[in-house]
Amino acid sequence: MRKDPGIAALLSFFVAGAGQIYVGAVGRGLVIFGGFVLLWILFLFDGLLPLIGLIYWIWNVYDAYNLAKKFPVQ
Repeated sequence: MRKDPGIAALLSFFVAGAGQIYVGAVGRGLVIFGGFVLLWILFLFDGLLPLIGLIYWIWNVYDAYNLAKKFPVQ
C-alpha cells in the first residue's frame, strides 16, 4: 500500500527520519535520525554550525515527502 506523502513529511517534521521509517525505508530513516542526533550533539557541545542542522532538517522533510511518492508498493 502506497504511503501518504503528507503524513511522511509531517512525521519527519517532528522527528527526523520518522517519515522515511513510515514509508518503509527503515535503514534510511535510522541513518537520518542518527545524523540529526549527531548534529545536535555537535551543536550543544561545540556550537557548531546551527545552519547546517536547519538545512539537514528541511532536507529530511523534503526527502520523506518525495520518498513516499516514489517508494514501491509493498
